[in-house]
Amino acid sequence: MIYFDNAATTFPKPEIVYDTVNHIQRTTAVNIGRGSYRIASEAMKITDETRHLMAELVGGGQAENVVFTPSATIAANEVIYGLEWNEYKNVYVTPFEHNAIARPLGMVQGKYGFEIIQIPFDKDTHELDLHKLKILFAKKVPDYIFISQISNVTGTIVPVQKITEAAQAYDVVTIVDGSQSVGLIDINMGRQGIDYLIFAGHKNLYASWGIGGFVKNSNHILMPALAGGNGSDSLNLTLPSEIPTGFEIGSPNIIAIASLNASLKWLKTTTIEAIAKHKATLMATLIDGLQSLNVKMYLPEKTLHTSVLSFNLDEYEPSEIGTILSEDFDIAVRTGYHCAPWIHDFLNTVDCKGTVRASISYFNTQDEVEKFIDAISEI
Repeated sequence: MIYFDNAATTFPKPEIVYDTVNHIQRTTAVNIGRGSYRIASEAMKITDETRHLMAELVGGGQAENVVFTPSATIAANEVIYGLEWNEYKNVYVTPFEHNAIARPLGMVQGKYGFEIIQIPFDKDTHELDLHKLKILFAKKVPDYIFISQISNVTGTIVPVQKITEAAQAYDVVTIVDGSQSVGLIDINMGRQGIDYLIFAGHKNLYASWGIGGFVKNSNHILMPALAGGNGSDSLNLTLPSEIPTGFEIGSPNIIAIASLNASLKWLKTTTIEAIAKHKATLMATLIDGLQSLNVKMYLPEKTLHTSVLSFNLDEYEPSEIGTILSEDFDIAVRTGYHCAPWIHDFLNTVDCKGTVRASISYFNTQDEVEKFIDAISEI
């Protein structure tokens, strides 16, 4: 099988991740922070080291700023429900947000009635309209800004720092969804003005399922949104607001955390630069091949782009293309709306029933890309 659904989850993983999961499952799969015995201490050491590696990767300050959750979606919910809300808040979003952000925001908006405002981008070039944004900020002062750093539909890289610099005169909290970006592009939370960065271990971090989280780089106080046991202060029915203590409830998934530990070390030796270069080479081949076939692609023209490509073919619905690619060519892609509610108005693909999405991994090859182009040519 040729697997081009890496924006959903990268597959395969580095061998060190498989080996680590097997080893930890057999030797150290115990509760973290719940016991003073030897292997519980070993599990805690792995967790602490993984926090350090993650904070280092994203310029997130101290390791204690890293919160582990079962997924990026859970992390997004913890951040959103932990913010202070009322009807007067002005909330800014990009048109590229995933439902991990959009749906929790919609639920909170339904309760409080605040306004959600889209950050303006040019629909042809995907370029940020900075002038219009500054006018919007002056008219409706931002309280919270949500930014999907890389679109999971188009691969557009959003200029986070330009947005945060435009908002620096205001008392604003910036939350970046890095599900598609962490592990693929350079991130420095301090330099880029990011208060909370959400990450997904199973995507460009090449870890297993079951690990996501967020990193805090701010003096802002977030209130716990979920409750339960965390292994400390058990007689107190109120969770503390300190990070990570108040935000990691239930039994931490040491197997998934250990997989992230291994993948972060693999990323460090392989280097993000080498991964990005390889993926860029493959994507350039893919784009050139589809352009030669006059395929309708939804590409940014004046902004940076990475390893996700959406397209459509005349006279076919996206789901039909996905079925043909799977059944006739054993090629896996994603079709439909990709859990992104606003971008299809932006791309004018609502009536098309979404797009066909091909997303590339470090483990894909030039031969696979060429076979994909040949398959589209036959269709």
